[in-house]
Amino acid sequence: MKHLFKLTAALLCGACVSGGVYAASGVSGASIDSRNPFHDKRPVIAADAVTPGAYDPHGDFTNDTNSKIEHLFLPWEDVDLATLSAADTYARERGRSLLITVEPWSWARDWRVSPEDLLSGILAGRYDSNMSAVCSAAAKLKSPVTIRWAQEMEDNDGQFTWAFWKPDGYVKAYRHVNNVCRKELPSAKYMWSPKGEEGLEAYYPGDEYVDIIGLSVFGYQPYDKLEVGHDTTFVERTGPGYARVAAFGKPIAIAELGYEGDDEYVRNWAAEANKPHAEFPAMTAVVYFNDREVYNWPRNVGRPDWRVANHPLD
Repeated sequence: MKHLFKLTAALLCGACVSGGVYAASGVSGASIDSRNPFHDKRPVIAADAVTPGAYDPHGDFTNDTNSKIEHLFLPWEDVDLATLSAADTYARERGRSLLITVEPWSWARDWRVSPEDLLSGILAGRYDSNMSAVCSAAAKLKSPVTIRWAQEMEDNDGQFTWAFWKPDGYVKAYRHVNNVCRKELPSAKYMWSPKGEEGLEAYYPGDEYVDIIGLSVFGYQPYDKLEVGHDTTFVERTGPGYARVAAFGKPIAIAELGYEGDDEYVRNWAAEANKPHAEFPAMTAVVYFNDREVYNWPRNVGRPDWRVANHPLD
């Protein structure tokens, strides 16, 4: 998924706004509550749940004591890395680790670099300072850090510049960037994060470069009806991608999760998403993507709204 946002403290730590924090829903550890005026649809978290977390630019998980992973997105150009310290403070106050997705481009609207030029620049070392700056800033943080670089590389929908690279080019770039980051941040875990599509195996950079594998899992009821003819379940959507990466023998996480549909559809996904499943023994974490979709989905079904709460003033 592509995230075209300006980088501010609010985007880095989710609920940090103008130097403060806010609780949009006021829900702590809840899932779906018909008494909640925001119709909260966050995953149900039981005592044996897989570790939950969230990307949370709207602050709905601010007071959620279940959430243990704070997911951040940032580009490696035109970024104020000083705001990472605010994210670190926010996460530590809530007992959360940091999952930092680094996207190898700028979010500036006038940014123009072709896939070929970006790849050749990375391999030539022209972007080493960009990644080094991110990782040296992350090395100063007190929260546990996982670095996720250039996600969903095998997705061919045209959203990501790096998804136009051939597998061997991506592998070379991933290894190069990984080596640069490890020099500054040897204590981090490193996540290789395909979307889960067929052919992802060709993009695997090697065991020594991967500590954990991330997947993206989304359920959108209107799309389900057109694409497969029935409402999909969390297990059904997760299964194919999980099977493709399980053979690598690494811990697996869902780095981006979202679902949207009618009440029954949402309740079914919310009940299953963070539950341990025998089908997924290596699953260690599920991180919710609490924002709107940026691009229209195929088959003219529009843009899903993955947010767990309604925000009528947005």
